[in-house]
Amino acid sequence: MVIWIAGMSASGKTAIGQEVYQQLKADNYNVVFIDGDILREINGNDLGHTVADRMANASRMSKLCKYLDSQGIDVVCAVLSIFPDWLAWNRNNILDYFEVYVRVPFDILLTRETKGLYRRAIAGEINNVVGVDIEFPEPIAPDLIIDNDIELTSFAEMGDKILKAVAIRFK
Repeated sequence: MVIWIAGMSASGKTAIGQEVYQQLKADNYNVVFIDGDILREINGNDLGHTVADRMANASRMSKLCKYLDSQGIDVVCAVLSIFPDWLAWNRNNILDYFEVYVRVPFDILLTRETKGLYRRAIAGEINNVVGVDIEFPEPIAPDLIIDNDIELTSFAEMGDKILKAVAIRFK
């Protein structure tokens, strides 16, 4: 099974994904957590953040998840996901695929982000920032939408919500 958690930077997708991973790991040895930034690092940071480089990274992520799933390894994947074609590819090529969209209004993302990407992009200091000069198309048909527009100290409730939805879907 692949639980694909999509959302913009600072949406909480990584923290939610780690929570889901920890809950699954407690009951299941064969589960891995993959994050878009971590996959870039594993691959030697050989890609930038242009649309073309993001497309190459999306391809790597999707194909890795498909491969791990085919080996009986469950995957929790937290990634930006700006390419509807790759989300469709996932749905068509990964046997047990569950897509979650973590939705957060942009004004809240601005208050949460710690890397300063949005502010620097808005100021014109950097480019190729999703949500500023690269469009973030919301996922078309996610299996679950989580509105993360409140401040939380624990992501356990969101993790529970995802795992309950997954259990219902794959019974």
